[in-house]
Amino acid sequence: MSPSTDKKPPLRRLIESLKPHFSQGGRFASLERTFEAFETFAYTPDTVTRKGSHIRDAVDMKRAMIIVVFALLPALLMGMWNIGYQHYTADIDSLAQASCLMLSGGAFVWHCFLFGLVRMLPLIAVSYIVGLVIEFTFAQLRGHEVNEGFLVTGLLIPMIVPVTTPLWQLALAVAFAVIIGKEVFGGTGMNFMNPALLARAFLFFAYPKHMSGDEVWIAAKAWGNDAITGATPLAELKAGADVHSWSYSLSDLFLGAMPGSCCETSTATILLGGLLLVVTGIASWRIIVGVLAGGGLMGLLFNIIGANSYMAMPFYYHYLLGGFMFGAIFMATDPVTSAQTNPGRWIYGMMTGAFAVLLRVVNPAYPEGMMLSILLMNCFAPLIDHCVVGVNIRKRQRRALRVQQKEGKS
Repeated sequence: MSPSTDKKPPLRRLIESLKPHFSQGGRFASLERTFEAFETFAYTPDTVTRKGSHIRDAVDMKRAMIIVVFALLPALLMGMWNIGYQHYTADIDSLAQASCLMLSGGAFVWHCFLFGLVRMLPLIAVSYIVGLVIEFTFAQLRGHEVNEGFLVTGLLIPMIVPVTTPLWQLALAVAFAVIIGKEVFGGTGMNFMNPALLARAFLFFAYPKHMSGDEVWIAAKAWGNDAITGATPLAELKAGADVHSWSYSLSDLFLGAMPGSCCETSTATILLGGLLLVVTGIASWRIIVGVLAGGGLMGLLFNIIGANSYMAMPFYYHYLLGGFMFGAIFMATDPVTSAQTNPGRWIYGMMTGAFAVLLRVVNPAYPEGMMLSILLMNCFAPLIDHCVVGVNIRKRQRRALRVQQKEGKS
């Protein structure tokens, strides 16, 4: 054994010893793509480009996806705590226990987090197992590499559904999103709609009773216990309550201590993750600012009209309600399904924010206007880019024509 081989980590040596069995001519050659997926997950591939022009960059798809996962962690951890917090403060059987735990402060926080962790882990496990099995199967059948895109999608889906979502429904939604929304178009990078939002839309329209109302946000209700109402701020707004009479303060809305989807409630932690994405260049700040600007302008327009409680609500409340901020930072910025040109990103972002508030206010039956707005704009993103490129081409043609005319006169 050579000295260079001795210096390699044991896992690396194990992978290299097994690789011939999974390569062409090996005993398990049919599983080459599956083995390659595990190898590239553990280590950077040792393959290099042989021909053609290429750009050397330290940030490949795997690193980009891992950065997104890190950006999601603050919202995930806060969501786990909030699941437990809503359980202990809403479940009548646990209310006395919560009162005692609150006196000790740290113990209450820890109990809330542990409860939420236990409730979230099955959702995350089902999402990853179902999605990865489908991705590996399609990769084997096509002879393609297994891409790392589902590392993010598999975590996003359980984060944007109610904690009481049955596991079998979640499995169906993941299968629908991966097969219909992604694999039929060619896999990672070929889909024109966000797979995570497709999964949520599937659940929303196929099983509306499990995705809306006051009974789906508190884990205690799923266990059949008597519980206090779990109305979200949007539900209170729909019932005609003024923002000043809500059960939740502005700080509750910002920090996320309120009923809602598993990890969408905390604007503070979502912004923290968004800062990481913008600093690392993974997400486009133009899209995020465009969504906020479009939503704010539409909210101001409704403030001027002020026909009902929805329209009279201060525009900045829209940023703190439902999945608006989560969608603006983690969904609308998906590089595959969003606009690719810089002017197009501004247009795409502003229209996404405007449509989200428009759907939320004009049709309260769909309070999560952000989901439908992003999916709608996913369909128009290629058209937006096409128009932007066409305008640039015509500008350059007119500029070249003017230059030719000046040269002809001279």
